[in-house]
Amino acid sequence: MPDILRTIIRSIMLIIGLFIITKLLGKKQLSSLSFFEYIVGITVGDIAGTLSMDPDLSLRDGIASLVVWSFVPLAISTISLRSRVFRRIVEGKSTTFIKNGNILEKNMRKERYSIDELLEQLRKKSVFKVADVEFASLDSNGELSVLLKKAKQPLKYEDLGSQWEEESAPVPVLIDGKIIEENLGRAGIDREELNGRIQEKGFEPQQVFYAEMDSKGDLSVDLYDEYISCPFPDFDHI
Repeated sequence: MPDILRTIIRSIMLIIGLFIITKLLGKKQLSSLSFFEYIVGITVGDIAGTLSMDPDLSLRDGIASLVVWSFVPLAISTISLRSRVFRRIVEGKSTTFIKNGNILEKNMRKERYSIDELLEQLRKKSVFKVADVEFASLDSNGELSVLLKKAKQPLKYEDLGSQWEEESAPVPVLIDGKIIEENLGRAGIDREELNGRIQEKGFEPQQVFYAEMDSKGDLSVDLYDEYISCPFPDFDHI
């Protein structure tokens, strides 16, 4: 078999394999990557490219390597969905760069982030004054999340006819059905008060998948799917 034909066949087989791997890993891989997922993506692409161009390499061994490199992140992703502690170890957590309008230089040095890079990222968010920012954090996928001060935010219907006041980012107090003890103090409540607030909304704590409290003291909850009486339609079947 001519070398060029062998290369074409190997490349087509690898493209099909990569397509299957991408489908298995899910749509998250197409939007935001964690540090580990970034490494896996580079390695899998490098293995596939090398296999398609080098006929001396064993296609069987290369596919086995691809399967291993694909199975590991799939297993890690599955475990991460079930364990918040494991998820924070693998994916890390967000780092606050601006809080209450003040730049936190220590956190920036920790992430090896310069002020020029911070300003550049703010400009990409159409923010040209640091003084306009109430809160900004670097997420685990490398994206900068920004909350503007109330006076600089677009006007909302609920703001009409009411006096505005500064607000900070909401504090997650319950994630994956588990109370986050370290955040209760930031939110100004304790475990019993949180459970009481949830019950005031007509739910039981074990029904809540996620809950957060904003700077006004308002608690927002998201229930597990099985406890939602009127779920939204499944657009995959429309």
